Amino acid sequence: MTDQASEQIRVVVVDDDPLVRSALTLMLGGQADIAVVGEAADGRAGIALARELRPDVVLMDIRMPVLDGLAATRILHADPCPPHVIVLTTFDADDYVVGALAAGADGFLLKDTAPPEIVAALRKVADGDPMLSPSVTRTLIERVRTGSGDGRAADAQRRLDRLTERELDVAGAVGRGLSNAEIAAELHLSVPTVKGHVSKLFEKLETTNRVQIALTIRDAGHPPE
Repeated sequence: MTDQASEQIRVVVVDDDPLVRSALTLMLGGQADIAVVGEAADGRAGIALARELRPDVVLMDIRMPVLDGLAATRILHADPCPPHVIVLTTFDADDYVVGALAAGADGFLLKDTAPPEIVAALRKVADGDPMLSPSVTRTLIERVRTGSGDGRAADAQRRLDRLTERELDVAGAVGRGLSNAEIAAELHLSVPTVKGHVSKLFEKLETTNRVQIALTIRDAGHPPE
C-alpha cells in the first residue's frame, strides 16, 4: 500500500470553478497511478497548497480571482524545487499559450480535451516531457520569431556554441518536439542520459523549458526538420 502510494503522481488542481475541480478530481481519482492531493480556488491559494503538499504536477486554470494562473505559475516556477505545471483553460488564444510557457508551464491543454488525453498529458509532464505537439511548437516558434533580427540570431548562435556535439543533437531533437523516450530511441541513448542532457541544455542555453530550446535553435538559423 505504501509502495503504491509512493509511486503515484501527486496532483493539485487549481480552478475557481468548483464543478471543474470536482470533475477533474473524479476523473483523475479513477487512475491507480494518480492521486489528487489538494484543490484550490485561486492562484494564491494554489501556491500555498503546492508549497505545503509538494505535488508532482499542478493543473492550473488561467482566469481566476485574487491571482491568475499565469502569475501563480511564474511564482511557483521560481521556487527551488517547483512542481510541473499544466495550464488547463477554455481559451486557446496564442497570447495565453505564449504567456503560459514564458511563466514556466510544462504544458497547455484546453478544458474540452478528452479525459484520456488529459490523463496521458499529466503522466507525460510528470515524467519530465512537455505537453506540446510539434505542430504547436512550430506555430509558437514562428509567432515569437516574427520581427526578430540579427542580434537575436547572433545571441542564439553564441549560446549554441557552448554545446557539445551530442548536446546539439539532443537540442535539435527537442526542437523537433520529440519526447525524451523518442530522443533516446533516435540517438541510441538511455532515457536518464537524455534527461541529463536536457538539464544541461537548460543551463547552457539559459532556458527554462523545452519550447525555449526550440526557439533558440530556430533563432540561430537551424530550423527543426
